[in-house]
Amino acid sequence: METKNWKEVKDRVYGKRGTLRREELERDFESFKVGLLLRKAREEKQLTQAELAEAVGKKREYISKIENNGSNLTLKTLYDIVEKGLGGKVKISIDF
Repeated sequence: METKNWKEVKDRVYGKRGTLRREELERDFESFKVGLLLRKAREEKQLTQAELAEAVGKKREYISKIENNGSNLTLKTLYDIVEKGLGGKVKISIDF
């Protein structure tokens, strides 16, 4: 069976949407994307990880962890980083 695109790879390797393994993959990917978005925003503001960490009362290593993985990020910390540290606004949506 020839795989043609990323969706087919995910379906074949992780199962169709709705299966536990696939939903875990999708959640992990969303966490990863949050980390990338935060890194991009920090770099656009020309802040170091240490400067951002100081602005939000966290350690530089914690900011690094979030940017590289995005997991274990509480909503409060997300708001602090985006609003206090980066001067932005958080918008969250929930799909059913």
